[in-house]
Amino acid sequence: MKYLTTNKDRRKFISSIIQGLILLLVIRLLINAIFNFEVYNHYDINAIGDNEGEGFIALSYFAVDREGTDTMISTKRLDEHLEALKKNGYVTLTQEDIENYYNNKQKIPPKSMFLMFEDGRRDTAIFAGPLLEKYNYIGTILSYGNKFEEKDPKFLSPKDLKRLKESTFFEWGTNGYRLAYINVFDRYKNFLGQLYPEEFIVLRKHIERDYNHYLMDFIRDEIKIPIESYAEMQSRISVDYRLMDEVYNEYLGELPRLYAIMHANTGQFASNKNVSIVNEEMIRKYFSINFNREGFSYNDRKADIYDLTRMQPQAYWYPNHLLMRIKDDSKQDMTFIHGDLEIKKDWEIINGATEFRKSSIIVTSEPESRGLIRLNKDLSSRSLALHARLTGNVLGCQTIYLRADQELKEYISIKIINNNLYIEEDGKELFALDLNEHDGIIPQSIEENRLEALKDEYKIYNKNSRRYKNPTKMEPQKEVLDLEVKSVEEGGEPYIPEVQIHEPGNRKIDIYLRDNKLSVDIDNKEAIKDLPVSAKQGGYIYLESAWGEYGYSQRNLADDVYDGVFEDLVIVDMDKEDEVIYMNKLQGKELILEEIKDRWNKIVNWFIVNL
Repeated sequence: MKYLTTNKDRRKFISSIIQGLILLLVIRLLINAIFNFEVYNHYDINAIGDNEGEGFIALSYFAVDREGTDTMISTKRLDEHLEALKKNGYVTLTQEDIENYYNNKQKIPPKSMFLMFEDGRRDTAIFAGPLLEKYNYIGTILSYGNKFEEKDPKFLSPKDLKRLKESTFFEWGTNGYRLAYINVFDRYKNFLGQLYPEEFIVLRKHIERDYNHYLMDFIRDEIKIPIESYAEMQSRISVDYRLMDEVYNEYLGELPRLYAIMHANTGQFASNKNVSIVNEEMIRKYFSINFNREGFSYNDRKADIYDLTRMQPQAYWYPNHLLMRIKDDSKQDMTFIHGDLEIKKDWEIINGATEFRKSSIIVTSEPESRGLIRLNKDLSSRSLALHARLTGNVLGCQTIYLRADQELKEYISIKIINNNLYIEEDGKELFALDLNEHDGIIPQSIEENRLEALKDEYKIYNKNSRRYKNPTKMEPQKEVLDLEVKSVEEGGEPYIPEVQIHEPGNRKIDIYLRDNKLSVDIDNKEAIKDLPVSAKQGGYIYLESAWGEYGYSQRNLADDVYDGVFEDLVIVDMDKEDEVIYMNKLQGKELILEEIKDRWNKIVNWFIVNL
């Protein structure tokens, strides 16, 4: 072997080794997911006895990714979810179990769960498969029929699906023949008509809630008048079910028994009564089970097997968030995850559930309420500095209480809620700051935002103009693209975007409280200096998470639980040369090892995406 004499040769050699290791890792993941040598073990129905479950929960994950995205749950987080469910005694049901539960009054275990994975993505199978094997769980993989014909490599092929079924840890289900959007309007009431998924994703930031899924309504015009008759609507929808039947039988030899329609959630089988009648007829004709609603997890014998409900856990949910939601839905007892018990000793949990990890404390609120913990140290009359990073989602409330009494009637509170900083004393507001202003963000004007929406929409329209049945539907607005618009600096009204429920937060906060003066820095920038406060006698510190009363979300219709996340929490006594009173932060070897692990994961992820 020749010596590697140049830096370029050495870099190439090291890169080749890393690529080889990553390739072996990917191959191993594929083998574990598709060529599984373990077998799913069904629960023993004879062991249930009189301890029969009254119902079951249904959980449906959108997709699984190694590191996760805003919609795709990471492998690590899914592992945490399944581990928490296993610790609470949940076992999985098969489709046959559900059919027997409703049709033959079969008993089920007291903590029964039905698992689904939507959209039929290949990465979901690769990363979820080993976890199902680990916990002896079975899941139903849902797919779209038209993906078999498109041969999109991101989605499971019929051959992949057959192998997954043979593994015994997966069953088949379907989300329908296609995912498509109809009757779409942007926030400015511009009519976009019908959009394919890739178009909808591009334009999603301009679209709020004014649209339907393909099977939910009549196809309508720009003034929302149907452009198809009842007979035409009936034919269009019936064709989708016929195509489903044909394509699944051609590629898989059978149509799945389970359907999860996209996306009723209306108390019927579509958003329109007449369309609902057609959907219900087709569903009962072709399927044995239908998940018709989303938002709540619990189903019992009173439910209709064709009108079941599922909950879609979000990628950002910590385990206790999931357990809190299930507890509220099912009214069953739940054992929450506490994490590191050594760290837990320093805190009293007052409301909600809290998981203690090295360098992070996750305080999960109760539904439509709060989570609250108190540090078990009385720090009366001390001058304190508190440092932390708040990484709970932007939509919601994370609060730090200082100089508080045991009843939390007297306190100084510093809270970040919906991207605003508030400082209060005994419930009275002393200071407020919009953190967008703190960041120096100059908002778009409404005129600028509307023009941006139109430009993005015309890009989609021009790219796909041949497939539109009515190519002139956007013509009257073309001249608008050349209009001059006012910015906020020029007097335009600011556009304030709606904060999305999944938008991640990340704020470094430094609090300095000496005598009767309070100073707060946000992201290493002064927010307020020497704000006068009362010199209170109380000395307790509380951490709180609170539901932000945000209510409806298109992505999760009933989420009323919030995770406040307090990372790298350090509290020091400023009167004693910054003596550390409390610390939950990685240091030394632990910090170095965590940084190495993080860098390695980033390298692996890059190769997985780009190989």
